[in-house]
Amino acid sequence: MRCVRWSLFTILGILLVSSSNINWGADHWRTVLQVDARGYHAYLPALLLEHDPNFGSFEATERIHATDPDRIYDYRAQVDGKYINKYFLGTALLEAPLFLAAHGYALATGAQADGWSKPYVVAVNLSAIAWVLIGCWCLGRTLSTYGIADSTIAFTLFCFVFGTNLFYYIVVAPGMSHAYSFGLCCCILLVGRRYALEPRAERLPWLLGLLGLIILVRPVNGLVLLALPIVFDTPEQAKLGLRIACRSTSQLVVGAVVLLFILGLQLGYYRAATGSWFVYSYGEEGFNWTDPHLMDMLWSYRKGLFVYTPITLLALAGLWPLWQRSRGAALAWIGFFLLLTYVLSSWWNWWYGGSFGSRVYVEYLPLFALLFGLALHALRGVPKRIFISIALLLVVVCQIQTYQARYYRIHWSDMDKDRYWEEFVRIDKLP
Repeated sequence: MRCVRWSLFTILGILLVSSSNINWGADHWRTVLQVDARGYHAYLPALLLEHDPNFGSFEATERIHATDPDRIYDYRAQVDGKYINKYFLGTALLEAPLFLAAHGYALATGAQADGWSKPYVVAVNLSAIAWVLIGCWCLGRTLSTYGIADSTIAFTLFCFVFGTNLFYYIVVAPGMSHAYSFGLCCCILLVGRRYALEPRAERLPWLLGLLGLIILVRPVNGLVLLALPIVFDTPEQAKLGLRIACRSTSQLVVGAVVLLFILGLQLGYYRAATGSWFVYSYGEEGFNWTDPHLMDMLWSYRKGLFVYTPITLLALAGLWPLWQRSRGAALAWIGFFLLLTYVLSSWWNWWYGGSFGSRVYVEYLPLFALLFGLALHALRGVPKRIFISIALLLVVVCQIQTYQARYYRIHWSDMDKDRYWEEFVRIDKLP
């Protein structure tokens, strides 16, 4: 795994340099926690520093820290006359270790120790990097179980960090939940794969605990559980794994307790904030199951997955070697992707507001990386060189478009066909 280790160190170095350049100088850090990211982070100063689940200091905090006082985003919802955080607290939980380190630093250096100043924002950025690195390590270990060469794994990791909108959500918008969900999804796939190859009961609590965390970050992420059939090579493996799970009552109980404890953190917050255990904080927002925007999610110039993250389309070449290896796994991959796309495209706001590309697929990029690695592993000679060349070209395109998105040449919501092609890799228009 020497190539993979060097790849991870290289990825870490590039991410640190990029983050420092974009976010840490001058007043640039003030733009990191915007919109949803602000709501995710708000749990930490409110609960750990102010001990106030109802965000009584919201107005005062926003007057001090908002980048534009005339465009303040209210991340709160009102339930029975009491304010609560609209978002789930999983992202804040994963940010918490470095948040506490930043708080200690702020206290020691005399910086503003209110949870919103520069040390805390840098900690958010570092947290996103840390979880992506954890995810990449797990993804590398998963790919190695398929017999994929070390150098191929290293190249796959490089392409999926820098050739997808994951890079945007590590460096440009690290306060969003997607980098954390990516890391957790990679962890779940690794534990699931190891269980498929060697079904040991003690892996079940780990699997259920990780499932609890990824649901706590974004509830719809619980769908990842349905992706686990992909990591089984044969029906016999799946049957054995299911049989051992059913016999491992004590381990399932432990796992269920861990899962419920993690999910109970959200319910406990609701109870403390409103007096009720169960709250729906999204108001009238919800899913329109009879009106999914399937083709828009995949192909639209507004946010289409294959338009703004075309390396995922290239990765689909890996379905053939996966089919040759395991028809059941290939069918499970296709079935899960279709189900996932249906669910995600049924949300009332199918383009998911301000974002670069279809941000809700970021957590599931490990599934595309698996196909990418299998495709590259199976290719030889000229086809392999063509595949690598296309992948590198798409990495360059992604980096240009990420830069364009930072300066709104690629707009966060209003893209259409004409505007897309007018701006396509127009580096001459960049500042």
